[in-house]
Amino acid sequence: MLKHLYIKNFTLIDKLDIDFHKGFSVISGETGAGKSIILGAIGLLLGNRADSKQIKQGEKKCIIEAKFNLAKYDFENFFTENNIDFDAEETILRREISDNGKSRAFINDTPVSLTQMRTLGEQLVDIHSQHQNLLLQKEDFQLNVIDIIAQNSKELSAYRKAYNTYKNTEKKLETRKKQIAENIQNEEFMRFQFDELSNANLQENQQEELEAESKTLSHAEDIKSSLFDADNALNDEDAGVVRRLKIASETLSNIAPLYPKAAEVSERLNSAYIEIKDIAEEVSAATADIEFDPNRLDRINEQLDKIYHLEQKFHITSITELLDIQEQLKKQLQSIDNSDEEVKELEAELAKHLEECKKQADILTKTRTKSAKKIQEEIHQRLVPMGIPNVQFDVQFIEKPFAIDGNNKVQFLFSANKNSPVQPIAQVASGGEIARVMLSLKAMISCTVKLPTIIFDEIDTGVSGKIAEQMARIMQEMGENNRQVISITHLPQIAALGTSHYKVEKRDTESGTTSQLRELTQNERITEIAQMLSGSDISDAALQNARELLKV
Repeated sequence: MLKHLYIKNFTLIDKLDIDFHKGFSVISGETGAGKSIILGAIGLLLGNRADSKQIKQGEKKCIIEAKFNLAKYDFENFFTENNIDFDAEETILRREISDNGKSRAFINDTPVSLTQMRTLGEQLVDIHSQHQNLLLQKEDFQLNVIDIIAQNSKELSAYRKAYNTYKNTEKKLETRKKQIAENIQNEEFMRFQFDELSNANLQENQQEELEAESKTLSHAEDIKSSLFDADNALNDEDAGVVRRLKIASETLSNIAPLYPKAAEVSERLNSAYIEIKDIAEEVSAATADIEFDPNRLDRINEQLDKIYHLEQKFHITSITELLDIQEQLKKQLQSIDNSDEEVKELEAELAKHLEECKKQADILTKTRTKSAKKIQEEIHQRLVPMGIPNVQFDVQFIEKPFAIDGNNKVQFLFSANKNSPVQPIAQVASGGEIARVMLSLKAMISCTVKLPTIIFDEIDTGVSGKIAEQMARIMQEMGENNRQVISITHLPQIAALGTSHYKVEKRDTESGTTSQLRELTQNERITEIAQMLSGSDISDAALQNARELLKV
């Protein structure tokens, strides 16, 4: 629940520093006194967007801070997941807005994003303003009410999982059919390309090897001539390097007994002889191997021309890429050949997921139907004491195509008169009737959802007298179940039933107009309610009526 609210330099508020209590509290004040300003400040703590124009004129920064007691609520997981210190007795939300347009948000002095603050704020406070009554016109709101009271989050989650699987499979099938259609349309061209690549007999590293061989054959005469000269220099019988090294090594070996240093040199020469002899044999073999073969050169250049043509055609630079394209075309053609079987498999998979989607939708519908009966019964029980004795309220379900929220289209049907047929509530209910329906729904929701604080902003519009008193008793009842209910009201019947009473006042000072909020004493409450009964001129009768309403 909201324990304390601190506001500084926010629009008309210089400084507000006030405690709130558990149970049912009321806030009163003249129109324009600043009630909406206070709600606007609380809205910032719930993640609403900030504007530097909200800063009090002449100031650099405004601060809104609220302290909550969450001891009776389960919020620890949020703080753990967001790495924020948790104090169940005192959780602090703070917004700071600077005149440069920047806004900062904090939870327990930890900087947080606006999304994080909004996520927590929506679970702490529900502000029900008059415009929220318009939500009754929206089908998604009506369906959401049914789901909240049904407490069917598990069933809804199971349905959504089945629905998403179904839709993903449906999308996969549509995409595959489209691909197959495109492939079939291009099949002739793809087969031509595949055959062209296949007939080229491409192999990895083929281009590099052929280019090297082409270069060799193109210069075969020059290469053979050079190899021949090198062979003569190495192997000539008289002046060849090999023979001379052999002679030099043997000559030094002969004098080794007389000149020991010659032995080492002889060994080195012998090693060189062995290496050069091996080289000479390779040169001789190469000389014999090199032959100019114009037919072979033509075949090589013809294959290279094919490779270059294909690379240019497909805008690539290697045989590896050509082989990749060939493999891709092969798979696409195989896919065309197997397309009928593939589509049948996907259609069978889709049918299976559709059945699961139907199954989960039926389970979800049962929870909603049960919830709808409960809503119908309780709405009737609540509205009769609130001045609609002949109320008729039905929840109508119409089957719709599967969507993320199920296959139920829902409408709240209403009639305030005994012999009038029920119609969509937004079309036939008055403002006061809608306010009473919304209060009844909020009361039901509050029993299901553990929401610490609910603020009603003039939900009593269009009602008065006994009806207003009954509405106040419902809010009073809501405030008894570990919940804090605050009602902003103009009606004395509602104000009198509050456990605590606050008043918003606007004052003119030398520095300008300011708005203040203060808690009233018992005597001040009598005066305030008397004024709400009779206006600015408070009569003795009004004071006596106020005491009777307050039972003092």
